[in-house]
Amino acid sequence: MLSPYDWVYGIAILTAVMLSFIAGLLALSLFHKSTQRRHLSAWRPLIFALVLFTAEEVFGALKVFGVWSTPWLTHVIPSFILIFLIAALVRQIDATRGCAE
Repeated sequence: MLSPYDWVYGIAILTAVMLSFIAGLLALSLFHKSTQRRHLSAWRPLIFALVLFTAEEVFGALKVFGVWSTPWLTHVIPSFILIFLIAALVRQIDATRGCAE
């Protein structure tokens, strides 16, 4: 039986999933522009990080509602998110210096 705290926490997670999905749709609209313009090249790895973040939120919601739990997956996905964030940061630094592709 889920407590009221679990329900509120689960609803908050589902809200975060919906908001990250909307942000992903907005970011995907910039994906085509990021291939054309050099100063937007950091958006590509950032979009992948956002998709992984949405997946992490979905797995977190499934865990809170007691549907499915994978302890190892909730540690692997954030590692890849961090890799994509670091790649986006490096690309932005390169684009700011004028060394991007």
